[in-house]
Amino acid sequence: MADAVPGGYSIETLLAAAAETGGAVAPPIVQTSLFTFENYKAFEDRMAGRSNEPLYTRVQNPTVAAFEKLMAQAEEGEAAVGFASGMAAVSSTVLAFVKPGDRIACIEHVYPDAYRLFERMLRPFGVGVTYHSIEEFQSDPDLLKGVKLAYLESPTSVVFKTLDLGLVASHAKKHGTITVIDNSWATPLFQRPLTLGIDIVLHSASKYLSGHSDTVAGVVVARQDLIDRIRDLTLPLLGGKLAPFEAFLLTRGLRTLGPRMRQHQATANLFVDRLASHPHVSAVHSPGPNIVPGLTGRSGLLSVALNDNVDIPNLADSLKLFRLGVSWGGFESLILPTRIGLNQAGEQNSMQRFGVSDRIVRLSLGLEDPNDLWADFEAALSKSART
Repeated sequence: MADAVPGGYSIETLLAAAAETGGAVAPPIVQTSLFTFENYKAFEDRMAGRSNEPLYTRVQNPTVAAFEKLMAQAEEGEAAVGFASGMAAVSSTVLAFVKPGDRIACIEHVYPDAYRLFERMLRPFGVGVTYHSIEEFQSDPDLLKGVKLAYLESPTSVVFKTLDLGLVASHAKKHGTITVIDNSWATPLFQRPLTLGIDIVLHSASKYLSGHSDTVAGVVVARQDLIDRIRDLTLPLLGGKLAPFEAFLLTRGLRTLGPRMRQHQATANLFVDRLASHPHVSAVHSPGPNIVPGLTGRSGLLSVALNDNVDIPNLADSLKLFRLGVSWGGFESLILPTRIGLNQAGEQNSMQRFGVSDRIVRLSLGLEDPNDLWADFEAALSKSART
């Protein structure tokens, strides 16, 4: 059972039962670029900041606001802001708080496009970036001295290492460092970093929050003053706003987040149990519940290190239910060999520099029957293994 959220209800009930005013169980799609005002005084008050009436959809829209409110409640934050993509959420958040001369401390094995942002855009503009292991973040209370922003993932990309977020948050507060974490893997159903002391949580909402592989979006949740800064600075000026229709789709996805994540978890549990003793597998990367404080579940995204005798291209081509593709978190099952992912332009340094093996394949376990998925994967694995 998921933990309770304010009001005494579980997060699953909060998401499933949320309703709009007027009796509508789904938020109306307010598909407009601008909003007009009844009189001069109302217009003047809005432009002067004395009211908060909708003005322009690039910065404010009722359908988007309904999704943002639900996300803030789910993550137990004061406010949220939606974006057109996960990377719009990452870049808008980082750029709202970092300026030339500042330093970012980033977790190793970070999402490759976040790495690209830091290396190809921020570093040339005079922002220092250093990369650190899980162990360094946890064991060194002074690692973040002089650091403006700590950029975290837990679990991390590809190898899925986990952080004690409460411990890292306490180190950061000692030095006045802003902490940001990508919570896309766990979702607020299985991990709520704000309750552990992290300052800002962001998501690639294209993944589990949407759950249907038909939406590209991002969202950031934090206390009100941090969201206000993002809304005042980077949301309007970078323009990565979330569109009303995508916000509608995301609210639809959140309604079924609980049952979907339970199914993803059940399938992952089956795979982890069976892969752990498989003769063609050398390691399974999939953190389980309670491996660190605050992580209460296992999502369907994991990776498997295969023995040298496994022909990975043959494995991928032998699968019937797993498709080759990027992204994850939808209803369909996917496989992504790191030898493909790491050969994508610009990604070599982001993962290979941290020792990620090209014998690893990443699996996104979808909503198909777990036994059907296992039978497909096991048959393809056996077929691709050289004797």
